[in-house]
Amino acid sequence: MASVISNLSSVLLPSQLSNSRRCFFKPCARPRLFNKRIFAVKVRASSTAFIDTKPPTEPIVVENEVSSSKSILACPICFKSLMLIGNHVLSVESAAGSTLLCNTCKKSFNGNQTHYDMTVASGTKDYGVQMPISTEFFRFPLISFLYERGWRQSFSIWGGFPGPEKEFELMRDFLKPALDGNIVDASCGSGLFSRLFAQSGLFSLVIALDYSENMLQQCYEFIKQEETFPKENLILVRADISRLPFVSSSVDAVHAGAALPCWPSPSTAVAEISRVLRPGGVFVATTVIFDGPFAFIPFLRGQRQIIEAMSGSHFFLSERELQDLCTACGLVGFTSIRNGLFVMISASKPI
Repeated sequence: MASVISNLSSVLLPSQLSNSRRCFFKPCARPRLFNKRIFAVKVRASSTAFIDTKPPTEPIVVENEVSSSKSILACPICFKSLMLIGNHVLSVESAAGSTLLCNTCKKSFNGNQTHYDMTVASGTKDYGVQMPISTEFFRFPLISFLYERGWRQSFSIWGGFPGPEKEFELMRDFLKPALDGNIVDASCGSGLFSRLFAQSGLFSLVIALDYSENMLQQCYEFIKQEETFPKENLILVRADISRLPFVSSSVDAVHAGAALPCWPSPSTAVAEISRVLRPGGVFVATTVIFDGPFAFIPFLRGQRQIIEAMSGSHFFLSERELQDLCTACGLVGFTSIRNGLFVMISASKPI
């Protein structure tokens, strides 16, 4: 064994010796150094460079560092950092064939052709989680296909939404504290804003997150249609908004476009968003509101409660309710922009 170690030392620089797996850590200014380990005569890694030793032995494989920019990903069960097995960098194109492994609870999350499935039930054969109607509705392939082909555009007609480009411009001021950082596009749908965030070059990492695998499939299809799309700083993740797969205090910004009405429990979702935001991190959301004179009519208030009880979702919240929701979940500095039924809100995690 001593002779093997001596031979290895003669051909490998210290920086070439590394662990057999890579663990995701909280982003830092410089990559962390990993302890050097020698497993018999093989040092595993993600590249396939082979180095000969004398006397002849098994080939030595040297791995590359995993990109630290993706280190915010965590197990949705225990919220511990994950190890990447397969590709050494996470991106839209590297999901297929990669696995994220939690060393704490031993849960693994596999990537497919389009995204990483990071729901709690990921990998189960028979068990599945049934979501409320408002969530399951968007899992239908036809709805996912139509969402960006006319559905979302109708929001401008009846809801006062100014349109994606204008919405993006409105939220830029809110997102200034997160520029050059990472952003999660929660309940991203077909990735309308995820793609705008990635193409803007304002963020180092964009995570398009949705519970609907068909919505993520549509996002992937739109990305493939653009030859110059910056795929290296975008990843697609399937996850439950109530169990976000991110390390606590690791996310710079969370955006939720027209998503609150689809969440089974807005308070649970915003509490999760508050958990993953770093101090000073920003939450920006758009939705339709239920206030003004009609909100005080008992009949209409009763109808709203019946609809919400049947669907399992909160279709309309007033501006005051939205502010109370953010405050209850530990966010401060609530701000809003309104246009008819449309409202854009922003709040941040205290520093």
